[in-house]
Amino acid sequence: MLKNNVFVLSLGGSLIVPDEVDYKFVKEFKKLIEKKVSEGNKFIIVCGGGGLNRKYNEAGKKIRKLSNEELDWIGIHATRYNAQFIRIMFGDLVYREIIIDPHKKIITRKPIIIGAGYIPGWSSDYDAVYLAKTYGAKKVANLSNIDYAYDKDPKKFKNAVPIKEISWPDFRKIVGDKWEPRMNKPFDPIASREAEKLGLEVVIMNGKKLKNLDKYLDGKKFIGTVIK
Repeated sequence: MLKNNVFVLSLGGSLIVPDEVDYKFVKEFKKLIEKKVSEGNKFIIVCGGGGLNRKYNEAGKKIRKLSNEELDWIGIHATRYNAQFIRIMFGDLVYREIIIDPHKKIITRKPIIIGAGYIPGWSSDYDAVYLAKTYGAKKVANLSNIDYAYDKDPKKFKNAVPIKEISWPDFRKIVGDKWEPRMNKPFDPIASREAEKLGLEVVIMNGKKLKNLDKYLDGKKFIGTVIK
């Protein structure tokens, strides 16, 4: 299981639950992955927390002051809830449990494994990178709601430039070396450091654009940022 044709996807929670559950997206995403499985591919899909995490965080902060670790645990359980939902949607194609510990290698004939948050200090990006290490995958696709990573925050700077390809040292100069819960970075700085160490290729792309994701999975030209 999961030796050849393995794709590791970090599925942003904002795609699953932007505010309410986006069942239309999940339905079409499911169709695409099932098609790729029928072509002999295998997937490890790590789910983020998205709007579910945000709502619990906002509510908790109105009740009392929460530590980063407490906020992290809320986010971790939000990813697990989303992961269980995605796992169940794939029916018989998926391994029966979500994977929480990325160090743990599962032996299964199922072509899809679903992962979720592990412990405080580990983002879903970091989980995806570590699962790639555990299963020997060479690439990770980060599926979010942006087409490209930028040289600076495009919401703050009108002259921000989209990045099509970049080296890990240059990318890490942009995102820095420190990670905090709910930070707004295109890819977690700690995950970036580990990915560079492992020699992984990471792609940042808009997961909403499933035809573009299809092209990536087929090895064709696609829209997105390649980091290697």
